Amino acid sequence: MEDERKFIQAGSLENPGIKNEELIQSTEPPRGATRESAAAWRDGEVEQDLTDALHQSESSSQGTPPSNTVPNNCNTDYFKLLRFGVDSLYLSYPGEIFAEVDDELKELKQIAQSPELHQQVKAQYPVDDHIFEVKDKGKGFFLYRLQDNAFHIHLSRSRTLPFAYIQLSSEYLTYRTPLAAENALRSVLEQLGTIHESANVSRIDLFVDFVSPEDMESWNRHAWVTRASAINAYSVEREFSGWTIGTGGVISCRLYDKTLEINKQSKKFYLHELWKRTGWNGEDKVWRLEFQLKREVLTQKGLSKLTEVLDNLNGLWSYAVTEWLRLTLPNPDDQTRSRWPIHPLWGYLSSVDWNTDGGSLLSRFNNARIPGDDWLCKNGFSTLVSFMAREGIKDFDAGAEAFKNALYGYHERKSYYLGLTFGDYLLERIAIKARQFNSLLNKTEADEQARLDKLARAYRKQSEGS
Repeated sequence: MEDERKFIQAGSLENPGIKNEELIQSTEPPRGATRESAAAWRDGEVEQDLTDALHQSESSSQGTPPSNTVPNNCNTDYFKLLRFGVDSLYLSYPGEIFAEVDDELKELKQIAQSPELHQQVKAQYPVDDHIFEVKDKGKGFFLYRLQDNAFHIHLSRSRTLPFAYIQLSSEYLTYRTPLAAENALRSVLEQLGTIHESANVSRIDLFVDFVSPEDMESWNRHAWVTRASAINAYSVEREFSGWTIGTGGVISCRLYDKTLEINKQSKKFYLHELWKRTGWNGEDKVWRLEFQLKREVLTQKGLSKLTEVLDNLNGLWSYAVTEWLRLTLPNPDDQTRSRWPIHPLWGYLSSVDWNTDGGSLLSRFNNARIPGDDWLCKNGFSTLVSFMAREGIKDFDAGAEAFKNALYGYHERKSYYLGLTFGDYLLERIAIKARQFNSLLNKTEADEQARLDKLARAYRKQSEGS
């Protein structure tokens, strides 16, 4: 999620193709509108059933009511729904860290702060099939941070704060449903401390991925009717990248070119596979509408626990797309913006039924944060080609052999000055990367068994004492 936010804001503000102070004056429907919606627009109404639904969402202390919806398989040439679901999830748990875990993490944090790289490689904490990197610094009142590709865990030993605050990665949430992901997370946390309550939601990001021929920069900021004060358009390398509304608030929205963001920044190409399963042709732009809902807005709706939030996704989406934000067709003859009809695109987006299946999940997931073949092979090949060009070598095998010898000679000299053999130097460098990638445990089997035995004795002592 942070990658996407940085991507959208990396471009220039106020796309030059949009005059933000200019109201739409045209008496014609927007480009890309369906024949039916265009006719309705000229008649002063846009799909009356959806317009009616915009005024039926009432917030209450018991959560938000579900919105009126149309089937998610109702795809047209104008709008094709690919996927929807939870992109980011931040949870907190009241509880207490185990004393023995506290002691071990304190030691590992100090190791991570060592100026010696060969010491830092030991700052790892394995739990089940996770090999967490222990960070050298905490964050705020949370003293310890553990991270791999699935979870970013913050731990506290304060009794006035949650024992654990966790961000579940967006990639992990394309592999498991939110409930299944939380069950796996809870299994990890139960080995770190005592959990007193079920998970509280600190933030949830809801997304819809879709394809549409609609020109997303064909309207200006006045078409957005919202409670937010900040509305911005962005471009990347002169290509329109999207809109942001309400950045920094308790609720915010982004409508952006997800295919562009993947190619330019996040490299989340695994989403291509999931989109193709629902009919993406591999060429059309995929747009993402995403709402970020923080704890303040959730508690206002009487929702705090994960199960409560997941049971009310339809209501939350309805609140976001009808009460907090609407994309409209501005009417220059009517100064009452609340009466402006909704844009045909918004009619489809607001009708997503969150009680139905949001799309298939990935069949595989790796807890390690390993670089992909694309990055490794592209950079490795570029380095090899540069070496071969320098040496005037054209044969691949000859170039690879010469490059290997050059690598060995250079790093053998470097290891000598460090007082290491080349073999020990190589293993140290692998260990450094293994900690960053969560791919290998940099401990002997004997060391790890001794650690597990120590924890087991502490657990038994605690159980007998209680």
